[in-house]
Amino acid sequence: MTLTLRRAKASDASAIAEQFSDPDVYGGTLQLPFPSEEIWAQRLAGNNPPAPGSNELVLAAVVDGQPVGLAGLHPVGAAVRRRHVMSLGITVARSHQGQGVGDALMTALLDYADRWAQILRIELTVFHDNQRAIRLYERHGFAPEGRFKAYALRAGEYTDVLAMARLHPKPPRIDG
Repeated sequence: MTLTLRRAKASDASAIAEQFSDPDVYGGTLQLPFPSEEIWAQRLAGNNPPAPGSNELVLAAVVDGQPVGLAGLHPVGAAVRRRHVMSLGITVARSHQGQGVGDALMTALLDYADRWAQILRIELTVFHDNQRAIRLYERHGFAPEGRFKAYALRAGEYTDVLAMARLHPKPPRIDG
C-alpha cells in the first residue's frame, strides 16, 4: 500500500461521502447518516485555497488515487483569546483502519501544528468506548481532560465522550 497525504479538495467529495455512508465510520463521529456529496464538496472547497490568514488544514490520505482518510485542524471559534487552540477531527475508511493511515494523518497534522501554524493546544472529543481512537490519540500525546455525559445521540442512545487535549511539547521561543 502506497499512502500519500495531501490537502483535501472538493473533487474528493464523492469518496468522502461514500466513506461517511458507512455506519462504522460515521458512528464514531458527529456526522449523520446519508451524507451529501454536495455538502462535502462545499466543505472541502474552502480548503483550497484556505482563507487568507487561516491556519486551518484538512488533509486527505490517498491510496491508489482514492481518499481513504480525512483529518483536519479547525478553529474552535472567533474568540481572540482562543486563537492558539484548534480542534481535531479524523476518520479512516473501515477498509483501511489498522493500517497506519490514522497514524500518518496525526503525525502530519501535529507537525504542521507544532512547526508552522502557531498552535499551542489541540482539543478533541471521542466516544468513550472508541478504544482504537483513544489509543491513537494517547500515542500522539493527547490526555483525557474530562468526560461529558450524554454528549451525543448515537444509534438511538445518548453516549458519553471523553474530552482530550494535547499541548505543544516544545512551544516556540525567541532564538538568541
